[in-house]
Amino acid sequence: MGPLLLFPDPPPPELAQALDLGGHAWKGVDGPGAAADEPDGGWSGAIVSADEQPEAAFALCRALRKRDVPLEPLLLLVTGAQLNELNLRDDLYDDFCLAPVRQPELVARLKHLFWRSGRGTRPELVEYGPLVLNLETYQAAISGRPLDLTYMEYELLKFLSSNPGKVFTRETLLSRVWGYDYYGGARTVDVHVRRLRAKLSEEHAPLIQTVRSVGYRFGEARWSV
Repeated sequence: MGPLLLFPDPPPPELAQALDLGGHAWKGVDGPGAAADEPDGGWSGAIVSADEQPEAAFALCRALRKRDVPLEPLLLLVTGAQLNELNLRDDLYDDFCLAPVRQPELVARLKHLFWRSGRGTRPELVEYGPLVLNLETYQAAISGRPLDLTYMEYELLKFLSSNPGKVFTRETLLSRVWGYDYYGGARTVDVHVRRLRAKLSEEHAPLIQTVRSVGYRFGEARWSV
């Protein structure tokens, strides 16, 4: 499956960042004519931002819909002040989203659109509440905010968030995350957990919980009946 078509080129920074984090390939275009310059695999869909160049944006939408095989899904980005401009134009897009875009909403809308069209282009993700990890690009975000993690911080967070509710001793985390041939002590785990909590922010730091005399747990405990 080819990349998403993005208008304008360059696209709004927050849009490009949200798509990069979600693992969606994209290619910017300047206008209706540029859309014909498709990549070899074709377009997988389009995201058209109308907040700065509304007339050019709607002209591109019309061009994409008039193709022999109309391009879909097509997601339109508009500002709150532009909502009235959508009247009688609902044939030009499949869904719309308010700009500036929020990463969690964009991901959810794209997921729904691809599901509705019977196609899936979503990368492998680990999600827990506001936390999203892209296993293909080694990126992570909390509430749409990218996290600047080291390789081992990412690996530890990936392991914990992939096993929510389970308690792991420091020794188990050392062997499963760092490897059996790692000779560091349990303090290595504590240091990385402390750094992760700081990067998650005070609001989300409780996602990684300390279990006294045992180790660490990610998320809510699993209660057995």
